[in-house]
Amino acid sequence: MSFLKLIKDELNYVAAFLRIIKEVKSVDAKANFGIADEIEMRVDKFGANLAFVEDDINLTYNDMEKYANRIAAWALSEGCIAGDTVALFIQNRAHYVAIWFGLTKIGVIPALLNYQLAGPSLAHCINVSESKVVIVDHEIADQWESAKKHARTNLKVFSIFGKIKKYKNLDSELLNYPSQRPSRNFREEVKGGDLCMKMFTSGTTGMPKAAKITHVRAQNYMRGFAGGVDTVPSDRIMMVLPLYHATGGLCGVGAALTRGGAVIVRPKFSVSNFWDEVVTYEATILVYVGELCRFLLSSPVHPKENNHKIKWIIGNGLRPEVWAGFIERFNIKHVIEFYGATEGNVSLMNIDGPIGAVGRVPSYLKSKFNCDIIKYDIEQGENLRDSNGLCIRTENNEVGELIGEIRQSDPRFRFEGYETSEATQKKILRNVFKQGDAWFRTGDLLKRDKMGYYYFVDRVGDTFRWKAENVATGEVASVLSSFDGINEANVYGVSVSGYDGRAGMASLVVENKLDMKLLMQHVQENLPAYARPVFIRLSKESETTGTFKFKKTDLVKAGFDPKKFDDPIYVSDPSTGEYRKMTKKLFESISNGEMRL
Repeated sequence: MSFLKLIKDELNYVAAFLRIIKEVKSVDAKANFGIADEIEMRVDKFGANLAFVEDDINLTYNDMEKYANRIAAWALSEGCIAGDTVALFIQNRAHYVAIWFGLTKIGVIPALLNYQLAGPSLAHCINVSESKVVIVDHEIADQWESAKKHARTNLKVFSIFGKIKKYKNLDSELLNYPSQRPSRNFREEVKGGDLCMKMFTSGTTGMPKAAKITHVRAQNYMRGFAGGVDTVPSDRIMMVLPLYHATGGLCGVGAALTRGGAVIVRPKFSVSNFWDEVVTYEATILVYVGELCRFLLSSPVHPKENNHKIKWIIGNGLRPEVWAGFIERFNIKHVIEFYGATEGNVSLMNIDGPIGAVGRVPSYLKSKFNCDIIKYDIEQGENLRDSNGLCIRTENNEVGELIGEIRQSDPRFRFEGYETSEATQKKILRNVFKQGDAWFRTGDLLKRDKMGYYYFVDRVGDTFRWKAENVATGEVASVLSSFDGINEANVYGVSVSGYDGRAGMASLVVENKLDMKLLMQHVQENLPAYARPVFIRLSKESETTGTFKFKKTDLVKAGFDPKKFDDPIYVSDPSTGEYRKMTKKLFESISNGEMRL
């Protein structure tokens, strides 16, 4: 790399860093200025601009706010007050943001539920969110019904975007309420550092956890990405990611709304329709996850794939082996790959830096960041400490666990935690570099180079990523174990050629012959699609440690190759919706990419 290019790259990095700082510098945890004030400020500035597009639905900023104002008035009529929680079990919709925006206008906290959940997992999220009211999208009513028997009985339930028998319809209810902006008095006590919304993360073990998002965190997400990309009112952001996640629902949405741009809301990602939609809606920015980019790169050539207007893509999980081919084939000029966890206090951003990097902390700006990497023993599953009992920093290009110092006095580096104290404490590492300090454990293995660029390597612990979602092995094992005839369930992730992350696999010890059709029905009713085991191995017994923990190393190494063991193995066939017996031919078809999982 030439000296002139190094200087140019450094100047670009500093310029982007200064844009971000300019955007977020006025965000104040102590100020009486929350996310509702943030969006109202944009409405007042960009009122006539297009804000959200979904098929033939076009919402301007003014339209969005009028709908939000009706939501606020309706919630008040239902007895909701500041500090209460209302759960949204809604698919991607043009009105999605307007709904939670309306709730925050009166200080109510929206709980954004994963619309892929069902059964006990969905009920758990509703219960721990302590919601008084649940708004259910009529198109996913069956999923709600599967969870209802496990949820609290004192909930008020409303259907939306269509009718569900037995429940009041919110669409018709809203017609009875005014569209005028409600008084700020309803949220006069709300401060920037207070709880704004609840988002759910799989975490590392067990059921999903409710991550607490404060107003300043939400504002920093929204403003930060607007500054990083330097969006303008003419930008149109393609949104195929779920709006219940921070990546799409705050970072992506914020990049548009902060600067008067529009969000193109799609119900889900479709490889076959993607480029047609990008061109039709004239998208200029794409919010991605790595798996989405891999799917597009492996798809056949589309006649419109180079006729688009996309100038930036922003997201995370874009692996190096996909990155270079993606930007070359689809003529993408700029990439912002970032790192962050919904509930975490570590944020990194790579703005046009080297391929594969998730962010950068140059030495001259180290004081502006709170992250570091410490040595981690993968075999023992613990952080290494020196003779003084303190953690050890890694050297350049050495893999370790990324951690973030918890600074309660700085809203950017706080760790708000989860709904339960036990879950919160598990993510805090104490006495790291000095006695009494506290750091957030990301559970991710990273490394950094001499220029300060950070590179993601893998996750640690009993969790893996599949379809851009965290899968907790304990939750999956619990569901499998509840199926009649399964004595033991050992769940883990296995690598599959051509896919990011790891596919779920379960080694099951069973009493008698297992009905695979009924098992598939069971996992479909009780687990979201990304958490359902792709492979099932029927084992005679499970090997455990002296403390009765399952040994997974050999199982992971064997993977789903039928030549490496005698146990019967099955694979979930998406074309039939059933588990098929694995054969040598089927294994080869999966390995060479002919059969997609």
